[in-house]
Amino acid sequence: MRRYEIPRLPLTGACQCGKIRYRLNARPLVFYLCHCIECQRHTSSAFGESLRFERDALDVDDGLALFTRTSDSGAAREGWFCPDCGVRIWHGTKTSPEFNIKAGTLDDTSWLAPAGHIWTRSMQGFFRPHPDDLVYETQPDDKYAALRKRWATMYGLL
Repeated sequence: MRRYEIPRLPLTGACQCGKIRYRLNARPLVFYLCHCIECQRHTSSAFGESLRFERDALDVDDGLALFTRTSDSGAAREGWFCPDCGVRIWHGTKTSPEFNIKAGTLDDTSWLAPAGHIWTRSMQGFFRPHPDDLVYETQPDDKYAALRKRWATMYGLL
């Protein structure tokens, strides 16, 4: 398996217009691609790039707007975005101690490699995951444990 390296902290990023900047002061927990319909719609692409962190790792400028929806499971899903350019910076649920940064907003994305793919039952037909990637038809039943373990192995964190 190829080894990757996480850059020095903090990891930084911003929305498209640059009004909202953020800093991540801890290593990510996992990086995966989500092929759900919601991610396809809010990215206007084939998938969303989710880089998971503990909530206290995020230091973000003031001014984000909030979009809330109810997921299929009944959980309140929060999507935080720039009110000027509309780019989503992060999302999660109100009760989770973790959240997902939208990885395309990082200043440097050159080091990213996904541990796997979730919600592939709604994956675009032209996309094919790498044969070594973990693939889930829906949400992982193990609370991302296998994805986290693969990520840690890929980045030499074990």
